[in-house]
Amino acid sequence: AVHEGQVVSAQELTVLLQPLFTQSSRNLVLFLQDRLSIDDFTYFSESYGNKNPFQNQVNKLLINFLQEILQTSPSSLVLPAVDSKATRYLLSALQESGDWKLTNVTNLNVSQLEVNPSDPNLLVVQLQPLASDLKEISTLEAIAENDKIIGRVTTDLQEQGINFSVIYTAMRPSRISRRTDVMSELRRQLMAAEEEDSLSYPPLNVTTGNVSCILFYASNFSLKANSSVLIDLTNATFLAANVDVSASECSDSNTTLSLKYTKPVNGINSLEIRFLMTSKFYEVSARKWFTLDSVEIVQDGDKFAKFNVSGISAPAEYSFHCQLVGTSNHYPARLIPSNEAKNWDIFISELQIQGFSIVNNQFSYASDCTGFFTSGIWMGLVTSIILLWILTYGIHMIMQLTTNSRFDDPKGPALSVPQTE
Repeated sequence: AVHEGQVVSAQELTVLLQPLFTQSSRNLVLFLQDRLSIDDFTYFSESYGNKNPFQNQVNKLLINFLQEILQTSPSSLVLPAVDSKATRYLLSALQESGDWKLTNVTNLNVSQLEVNPSDPNLLVVQLQPLASDLKEISTLEAIAENDKIIGRVTTDLQEQGINFSVIYTAMRPSRISRRTDVMSELRRQLMAAEEEDSLSYPPLNVTTGNVSCILFYASNFSLKANSSVLIDLTNATFLAANVDVSASECSDSNTTLSLKYTKPVNGINSLEIRFLMTSKFYEVSARKWFTLDSVEIVQDGDKFAKFNVSGISAPAEYSFHCQLVGTSNHYPARLIPSNEAKNWDIFISELQIQGFSIVNNQFSYASDCTGFFTSGIWMGLVTSIILLWILTYGIHMIMQLTTNSRFDDPKGPALSVPQTE
């Protein structure tokens, strides 16, 4: 039992999940999403009526359960949450809890999987990330698509007569509800508690010997091929570590981060992504600066795509951080496609990268892509200047007003003013 507003630790979560490890049929399906909150289930199911994205049996049961709790609660309710550290290492904790046969479901069809019900099976289904542009309709469509995936996988397993348990969770919450009327800093979200100013998981570390030469982090690292095939590389890069970085190169002037993936999705046998960085000395600033010059994609060893990079640079001893990086025109740091790159779209959230001057295997101070004078600040300054000019002009006009030295008395003779005055 957990009380209202409790944040469950990693150790407490292991205890809560213990029945899954001891039951006779140890088949576990882990649906892993990048962002999700309990509020998403109640909000999208009630706000969109016929367009309710939750149609599979698993999500319907969860929604009914949540609605029953909310309706029977005598007062405002803050549901328990799970510490983000627990969800961050959930997959690793599950693997350590028993001798699981780990299977990453990438083609979203398990009908051809050889599942032995007598052995513990752990199926990991990486759901597509929510829209990086944070548009509500795009988020609704992504959740609806993930709902179909969950329904398709669970139905296939049921048709095979396999008994299984399901965990549906995310790496971090999609929305945070702060309730000042209950108690300070309580949140309601699915399997995560927000941690400000901290990484959700360790960055990717490329070393030469025992020295780190490249650090790379992103909360969402996804690609889309031909505007249809979504490739989410977040889990493979940072959590499951199913990435080969042996082709990466480091030097004082040129650094290349090479990420190689084997069968990231059905239809692609190999995929390599390269981040090419250079460090140069500039006499104007009297210091070295590093720039991310280009990003390259090599599919199946021969299909090559190149992106020129705009707006990613920092002093050589710093790291670079940007909230959104990709091919969209609305992102502050853009990847500009050339040649065959027009067939690819890249979405990177919370990018932080450093290829030079790494100390103690940690990111240095980050130079952010958002400058001090943002568009909002410029709009405020221009508006303030215009209003100040109007005020100054009005005061100047008032100060120029003068009064007559003589006044006409209506009861007396008419006032005569000589023209010489």
